[in-house]
Amino acid sequence: MRDPYTVLGVTKGDSADDIKKAYRRLAKQHHPDLKPGHPGNEERFKEISAAYALLSDPVKRARYDRGEVDASGNERHAGFGGRSAHGARSRAHAPGGGAGAADEGAGAWGDDWFSDLFGGRKRPGAGAGASGGAKARGTDIAYSVTVPFLEAANGTKRRISLSNGKSIDVAIPPGTENEQKLRLKGQGLNGLGGAPAGDAIVEVHVEPHPHFTRQDGDIHVEVPITLNEAVLGATIRVPTVSGPVAVKVPPGSNTGSTLRLRGKGVVSQKTKAAGDQYVKLKVVLPDPPDAELVQFMEKWSKTRSYDVRRKAGLE
Repeated sequence: MRDPYTVLGVTKGDSADDIKKAYRRLAKQHHPDLKPGHPGNEERFKEISAAYALLSDPVKRARYDRGEVDASGNERHAGFGGRSAHGARSRAHAPGGGAGAADEGAGAWGDDWFSDLFGGRKRPGAGAGASGGAKARGTDIAYSVTVPFLEAANGTKRRISLSNGKSIDVAIPPGTENEQKLRLKGQGLNGLGGAPAGDAIVEVHVEPHPHFTRQDGDIHVEVPITLNEAVLGATIRVPTVSGPVAVKVPPGSNTGSTLRLRGKGVVSQKTKAAGDQYVKLKVVLPDPPDAELVQFMEKWSKTRSYDVRRKAGLE
């Protein structure tokens, strides 16, 4: 057998953790159940397992480094013809006994090492006496789509091309949030040994809107109103995610006054109830200034001025 350090691609100065990482990496590449039909994988895996069995045992590794045993774990003492003092040839207890069948490995190492190779699954056939190929759920595949704000709020569809070349329409449900992930069952990679396929995970990116902002299920928007609408009151058209609606502005409304439109937000996917829309008013003066308005305010302010900053605690 070759030098076990060479087989695993490590050096004598490497730690036990380095050796374990090297073994697991190589085992995933060459295990015959993970890579069926690859010529030479079985023998290569046996060699890797035997090397790891020797180097993962601190006592055996130390004896090998001192030259007391060879790469197969056999005694080097003279007078015993390559046999141990007990008259029996030593074996490296790799999964399956070093040169033995790799599928006996769980008996020597337990299922944990094999579980790592299969993403947390037990060794194929463990506990059931099966000798068939590996069974492992297929890998999930990630996709990404971008949708406008209003389409995410109201629901839409997007077509994506899967890794197998097939195209499908993905339903973007109403109220979808930015970076929300949608799971499409069975649309990932095929599983091993008849196990279920993985899923397609579609991450939705929602474009910002020039006027609307979202907070949970509620929509917020700032709407400008004229001076006369603010002073006298009016009915104005206000945009919502589902289309414009008529809204009454109460007389005497100020910049910052907020109107609540019940049920005009987005639908919660948990409760299926729509949030509200909050309309923040902003009083805007004529531009350019109106001469008559200026004259009126000059006359009005002489007898009816009022202190807004003192009332707000700014003076």
